[in-house]
Amino acid sequence: MGTVGQKQENKCHKCGDKWFRGHQCQQKGLHLVEAEEGAWPDESTDEEDKWQQLEDEPNVDITEHDESEGVQVSLHAIGEVNSIDLIKIKGEVHGFPIIALVDSGSTHSFISPKVIQKIGIIPEHITPMSITVANGAKMQCKLECKDLKWKLQDQEFQFNLKVMDMGVYEMLLGGDWMRSVGPVLLDFKNLTLGLRRDSKKLKFQGVGRKASVRVIVGQELEPTIQKGELCFISQSYLLPTEYQAAMLPKSLHNLIDRYQDLFQEPKELPPPRNHDHNIPIKEGSDPVNLRPYRYSHTQKDEVEKIVEELLNASIIRPSSSPFASPALLVKKKDGTWRMCIDYRKLNSITIKNKYPIPIVDDLLDELKGAQIFSKIDLRSGYHQIRVKEEDVYKTAFRIHFGHFEFRVMPFGLTNAPASFQNLMNDVFKEELRKSVLVFFDDILVYSRNLEDHIKHLEKVFSKLRKHKLYAKMSKCAFGMGQVEYLGHIITKDGVATDPSKIEVMVNWPKPKILKELRGFLGLTGYYRKFIKSYGTISKPLTDQLKKNGFMWNESAEKAFEKLKQAMTSAPVLALPDFKKPFILETDACDIGVGVVLPQEGRPIAYLSKVLVKHFLSICRFAKQHRNL
Repeated sequence: MGTVGQKQENKCHKCGDKWFRGHQCQQKGLHLVEAEEGAWPDESTDEEDKWQQLEDEPNVDITEHDESEGVQVSLHAIGEVNSIDLIKIKGEVHGFPIIALVDSGSTHSFISPKVIQKIGIIPEHITPMSITVANGAKMQCKLECKDLKWKLQDQEFQFNLKVMDMGVYEMLLGGDWMRSVGPVLLDFKNLTLGLRRDSKKLKFQGVGRKASVRVIVGQELEPTIQKGELCFISQSYLLPTEYQAAMLPKSLHNLIDRYQDLFQEPKELPPPRNHDHNIPIKEGSDPVNLRPYRYSHTQKDEVEKIVEELLNASIIRPSSSPFASPALLVKKKDGTWRMCIDYRKLNSITIKNKYPIPIVDDLLDELKGAQIFSKIDLRSGYHQIRVKEEDVYKTAFRIHFGHFEFRVMPFGLTNAPASFQNLMNDVFKEELRKSVLVFFDDILVYSRNLEDHIKHLEKVFSKLRKHKLYAKMSKCAFGMGQVEYLGHIITKDGVATDPSKIEVMVNWPKPKILKELRGFLGLTGYYRKFIKSYGTISKPLTDQLKKNGFMWNESAEKAFEKLKQAMTSAPVLALPDFKKPFILETDACDIGVGVVLPQEGRPIAYLSKVLVKHFLSICRFAKQHRNL
């Protein structure tokens, strides 16, 4: 609300900016939704009378919807209003349990994108449709699953479902579906859906749940709010167990329940193992002894708080070591602080461990034929490995009030990735490249069917328990038909780019300094195998990296925008089948050469590079031959 002072100063009542004719307020509107539960209708009519009424005249008035009016959904459909008189029926899509909301207040039927990801179906693109929610909000739908089959209890149905996120519901059955099945009987007191099919009377029992949200009427707040004050109202509720469990097959849910201890906070230090981290120092090196960095008063409080937590968890202990590296604070995305130790000086005198780190593309090549995936993310992975007792003193760090050393492997040590990968490869050596991929603390379990997947997961869980390795449930995903792994979206149909990473590229501002350009090329280069002619498209940009070469010009601007556009249209690449032949197709242009590796008509990877000046003058055939 605006204050009197804002009126007098000719300011916007909402955002406080100066008001003028045509001013567009940036402040989002605040809505109060007041729901009133109505009295139950008289339900004295017996069952036969209800069915007779259904045959004579459906008790739900579902008129033919005019597409020109736009798609409409009720507040129930998107979880904004929670009511006890909602009919929610258990069902399944391709074997995955769901909760379907039967909602006559919505014109169309929808399925959640989360379910689509789990079952591994790729929806079709449709002309974007504007969806109007009952509170006036606008949403957009661009995807649809054609002729999707699903079950309500033991009855199978097939219908076109549009894709939209609906919060707690996995499926919404609206007016278009109700018209397709004929007259329906909605009994809101008993929470049942009735319809006729092949001359049989069918009744589907809904899932009951008591309302747990009290709606606050606006007038109730008036006595407590002073004029000019800003008021925020939030609504929080726990997702009922029935909805959480519905997202997983029962067999998989039971398996996770049996291994709940894997997802708890560790209560003790990790056990000593053969792969505990060691820090070999170059002969003749002196101990690292650097003065601590200075902090602001506020940062000192944060450092003391973090150190106290680490001491209480036995992750660190007081030290009298001749080594001392400085500590610094780094701000995380959520605004909190992380303490990091600057081990650059220690790393410079450490003998490097050359243990191989996996190549991402090599890992993804193993996934041909897999249809169901689970991703396990270890909790604070590095802290689950001990530092060898004889090397603990080398990890010492110094801050403004003390000297401490790590008992577990800290972040920032040069050989830490090698130690961690070595441990993980040893733990899962029997499963690697058969049903498990490991990249540091990211574990991917993949299988051809659910039955095999349960067996594969149980082996992984068993080994994690045996070696006392713990995972973080909030970062895990189980039984998925589609999964994000190492910056890629993986399904049974192939591997695609991660839309969130593409969005970052598309929104990348025009580089003003060399560092910003390197960041953009580093990000796009990670996906270069998805882009045909990546090397030649990016040439004007890579030319800017040459010594004294950064001078943004028209050709660089065009390449910058063209590369962004190419990223948005990157294809889904097929996974290679090494039992079948490969075909290598080559091409060449004036400045470079390119290769595409297809199999059965689908690309597996693209490769391109710019030719050096010496080869620019040779003929096109010679360029292609050199490309091979």
